[in-house]
Formats: sequence, structure tokens, C-alpha cells
Amino acid sequence: MTDLGTDLVALAEKLARSAGSLALAGRKKGLTEVDTKSTATDMVTEFDRASERLIVDGLIESRPHDAIVGEEGTSRDGTSGISWFVDPIDGTTNFFYDLPNWCVSIGAKDAGGTVCGVVYVPALDEMFTATRGGGAWLNGKQIHCGSIAELSQALICTGFNYDSSNRVAQAERILRYIDKVRDVRRFGAAAIDICYVACGRLDGYYEEYLWPWDYVAADLIAREAGCRTGDLTGAPIDNRDVLISNPTLFPQLVTLIRESGGK
Repeated sequence: MTDLGTDLVALAEKLARSAGSLALAGRKKGLTEVDTKSTATDMVTEFDRASERLIVDGLIESRPHDAIVGEEGTSRDGTSGISWFVDPIDGTTNFFYDLPNWCVSIGAKDAGGTVCGVVYVPALDEMFTATRGGGAWLNGKQIHCGSIAELSQALICTGFNYDSSNRVAQAERILRYIDKVRDVRRFGAAAIDICYVACGRLDGYYEEYLWPWDYVAADLIAREAGCRTGDLTGAPIDNRDVLISNPTLFPQLVTLIRESGGK
């Protein structure tokens, strides 16, 4: 674990906790501004925007030369070689319905890949963190992925895209493999789902049509917890498809998804 990673994860943790506390307090008081983005089911609230502003302002104050990319529109160039990826509220639908599975996700990359990742779940007060080479942690306790080796015993999680035609195709795929796994879950926040694989609460997770701010932080947490990560074909993640599991299950899940109508 480098000094840079230690410094960056400390900053990300502080900002994630502050932004998460702001959003949680706001949600308890009630929402007044709810808009939609790509589709009628793709929501954004005033607290998505307020959370991103808080995080971006904090990053600029502490590290003015870093690049920043945020889900709610932030796109800032930098000269330091560090780029931040910010999802101010991952799981906005859960947030809207006052369900606990939403989080703040902050990850930083350099030329060598992801340096640090933080995923904070305010409603549960769970802070997942990782630095490159420094392991993965949940509220200060080191975490590791599960060891299930048989696909038939694996609890698998996935997510659905906002586009209705994609959702239908994704649901139909589940029908083709539901009898081959222990069961399937859909919680609605990619970063949390990945962290749940990292700490052994799930055995595998896959989803399509994600954006880097959805998975950059959590992907590092998963890898530092012993997971193998890639896209749905098993190749390294370099697009919008993500697959996470322990190394034994990973090739089995690639085959399962392909044979069920995947990529």
C-alpha cells in the first residue's frame, strides 16, 4: 500500500461519509426535486446533485490538479495523472423509495490502474475501502470473497438496464439459468452488489450497460478481497459489462451467461 493510496483513500472516505450523511439526512426530511434522465425509470434527485457537488468541491480543494468524472455531469480535466470517478448516489431508485441499498462510490485511477476505492452505504453505516495492494476492508475489518466452488450452490446477483427492451432480454436470460444456481438476487446498486461479492454475502455478480463511476471503486475492493473481475466474456473490464466472483466460479459464470444468451 503506497503513501499515495493511503492519502487518497482517506480523502475519499471522508468525502463519501460527508456526502452520504447529507443525502441520508435529506432523504429523511423528504424529496422535493425528482427528475428523469435517459428513461422515465432513470431518476435523479436534488441529493444526487448535492452529493456530487460536495464531493467535487472537496476533491478540488484538496487536490486541485486531479481530473474528476461524475455521474451527474462533472467532467474536469487534470494534470496530476490522477482521475476520480464519482457516483454520488448509486441506487437512486432505492433512495427514492427509502430502501437502504444505495451508496456513495468514489474511486481514483492513475496510469497503473485503480489506486483506491471507497463505497459507503449510509443507511447501514457500512464503509467498504481498498487501496491497490493493501487489501479490502469493511468498517476497518479485512474482508475476503467466498469460496463456493459449485455453480449449483452459488447465489448470483445481477441488475437491469433502464431501457425496457434490454430489461426484457436480461430477464429472459435469467429464465434460462435459474435452475442451474442456488438463487438470484437483484438489489439495485452495482457498487454495493460488487462489494457484497467481495465480503462473501454473494457468490457472483454480473451486469451490462454500466458506467465507470458505477464500478471503478468497487472493482478494486473486489479484487483486493480475492475476486476475479472481468467482462461477460472473461476478458478484462474495458467496456460497460462487468462480472465478479471468486476465481473458481468465474469461468463457470462466463459459460453460464454465454449459454443463457449472453455476449
